[in-house]
Amino acid sequence: MSLAVSVIVPTYRRPDLLERCLAALTAQDLGGDRYEIIVADDAAEERVRSRVAAWNARTGGAPAVRYVAVTATQGPAGARNRGWEMARAEVVALTDDDTIPCPDWLSEGLEAMAPDVAAAAGQVDVPLPTGRALTDYELDIANMRTAEFLTANCFVRRAALAATGGFDERFTSAWREDSDLQFRLMKAGGKVVAAPRAIVRHPVRPMPFAGGIKAHRKIAFDALLYKKHPELYRTRIRRAPPWNYYAIVAALIAVVAGALARSPALAWAGLAVWLALTAAFCMKRLARSSHAPGHVAEMIVTSIAIPPVAVFWRLAGALRFRVLFL
Repeated sequence: MSLAVSVIVPTYRRPDLLERCLAALTAQDLGGDRYEIIVADDAAEERVRSRVAAWNARTGGAPAVRYVAVTATQGPAGARNRGWEMARAEVVALTDDDTIPCPDWLSEGLEAMAPDVAAAAGQVDVPLPTGRALTDYELDIANMRTAEFLTANCFVRRAALAATGGFDERFTSAWREDSDLQFRLMKAGGKVVAAPRAIVRHPVRPMPFAGGIKAHRKIAFDALLYKKHPELYRTRIRRAPPWNYYAIVAALIAVVAGALARSPALAWAGLAVWLALTAAFCMKRLARSSHAPGHVAEMIVTSIAIPPVAVFWRLAGALRFRVLFL
């Protein structure tokens, strides 16, 4: 029997999460002779290669669990390309190493891939804690439930990937490369549908105090997505620049300028505006999330840091990718 689907799993130095994902993938209700699993290792580690070999021995090749070391690129976009390029099935299923696909994930995804469909977007379920108020970070991760198209759970025809050039490897972080693929498929006339019964679970991993600040560096890739698809970016990602962030940064600049120019009026006015806007930003985030003391402290710290950090990375992306982007 010919293969119906090739599953691509990019991974980078998370062998325990990969083990959990492979356990779910090898337990699909689709016959093991109808699909293969390709692990694209962006770190090219021997420990991952050996674990994949062990899984292949465990399944007896049904499904086959294959390994590819990714050495010429950086990031999941390049890893996924190396994976689908060696895929043997007509349909490619994409997920991440930190997901847990449901047992009927593949069969439901294939059901959605009618002959006229280029790609199908599955559902990402984010199990959240119960019995307490959620943190701002947990609420942000939960937005995956309503995302249009995520490489954590999608199915794409191999021919459509080949025709559009696959993933743009300039997206070197796990950010916006999925929207870029979706938009290019749409522009090429490909039909992209929803597959709500094809479900993967994405548990929330722990985040260190104020760890989300570092993650804002990914915003630079918004500039690349905007450069490639300005209209779709504004209609489907962000309708307008984050003007509140720019206003907060402008107020900070006024404080510094007032101090340098020895203008107390300008410095105090800038400080007053900065305090008001930053407090409003913090209160808006707290209005929807936990009021536990530690979380409140984190919201204060991150509300101070996020606007200038986000503006920096947005402008850095605009400069890097040479596009007028705010």
